[in-house]
Amino acid sequence: MNILDTPGHQDFAEDTYRTLTAVDSVIVVIDVAKGVEAQTEKLAEVCRMRNTPVIVFINKLDREGKDAFELLDEVEDKLQIKVRPMSWPIGMGNRFKGVYNLYENNLSLFSGSDKQRKEDTVDIKDLDDPLVDKMVGEQAANILRDEVELVEGVYEPLNLKDYLDAKVAPVFFGSALNMFGVREMLDCFIDIAPSPRAMETEERHIEPMDDKFTGFVFKIHANIDPNHRNRIAFLRITSGTFERNKAYTHVRLGKSLRFSNPTSFMAQKKEVIDEAFPGDIVGLHDPGNFKIGDALSEGEPLHYLGIPSFSPEMFRYVENADPMKTKQFSKGVDMLMDEGVAQLFTRRVNGRKIIGCVGALQFEVIEHRLEHEYGAKCRYEAVSLHKACWISSEDEKELDKFIDMKMNFLADDKDGKLVFLADSAWALQMAQEQYPNIQFHFKSEF
Repeated sequence: MNILDTPGHQDFAEDTYRTLTAVDSVIVVIDVAKGVEAQTEKLAEVCRMRNTPVIVFINKLDREGKDAFELLDEVEDKLQIKVRPMSWPIGMGNRFKGVYNLYENNLSLFSGSDKQRKEDTVDIKDLDDPLVDKMVGEQAANILRDEVELVEGVYEPLNLKDYLDAKVAPVFFGSALNMFGVREMLDCFIDIAPSPRAMETEERHIEPMDDKFTGFVFKIHANIDPNHRNRIAFLRITSGTFERNKAYTHVRLGKSLRFSNPTSFMAQKKEVIDEAFPGDIVGLHDPGNFKIGDALSEGEPLHYLGIPSFSPEMFRYVENADPMKTKQFSKGVDMLMDEGVAQLFTRRVNGRKIIGCVGALQFEVIEHRLEHEYGAKCRYEAVSLHKACWISSEDEKELDKFIDMKMNFLADDKDGKLVFLADSAWALQMAQEQYPNIQFHFKSEF
């Protein structure tokens, strides 16, 4: 079982969204003070598109923040999903005493700077138990009883099918820094998490229980260990059993590959594994064989669907800032684009390269990694663009006319697909109206 932990306050790269193609569940972490942020809304949109089940963890309850009911309303409104609280906070900030686990009917008491211990959990029959008053204080206990009564009256009991269909999100409260409230969430996750799901390819429907091994690369990371300049391709196992040192077919290249040290990652820890199963994610050392979307199999030619690039929202021209490092600059940009950190577009009219990102922080990430990993420096130049969208049409005459008329606004992505760079929402709308037989796609898979 794999899972994507996505703190909403961070600025996501393109590959974060694409990672959703390889996970079966998502945990969305929301700051109790900041609430739902813009990048979290984008993530939720992709989850809806893929019907990916979501669990919400409201974090930093040991600090002052928004009211719990206000946050639940905000989650429902901005993420467009129903919620069901599975734990409930007892106070907040300096008044934070712990959480009441509605799922297991027990109290977990917060001890300040100490991490949650097993003995901190107290089983109770119900909230009227006098032990509750003794453990958290009479005033806090009465507030807890009133709030839980309101929760039970307003929110329907968790329906497992609705969760698996991504129609409802269980919500937990806690403090991740102190590892408090996390165990309750993970225990529930183990009980309700979906099984590895089936995948679609151009050739056939792949079920996790199929005998033969299949898998696809959904993420690439270069220089994961700067001391060794290595590159890791992350493979999602979709069926069968992946075995160390066994030969598998790289479908796009049409050649057989063996992997002597497939790696499993858990936070900062990693270990070489001998086997992996459907739903597992394996890191494969890659000298440059893989691209995102590549398939491995036991000889069967497969081409996976549902691994798109999304239309970026921020754009800048990128140029080499050091003429003596042209080779390093070109290699660095190519490698980072292969990873999916951002997208690269080359204007047809003048050959200038434009980087498109889903968040502003990614420009700084690219600049930093180019300098520190590839020894190259870049400079950015502002470019006024509203949207990049991929173009297709079955009407060749209208497509040729569109290309002639819009040459100044056309570019090619790194795979050679035609892209229209609209400089305003109005320009995009006018192009759609003037060329009704042209399809404008906001993700690269069409």
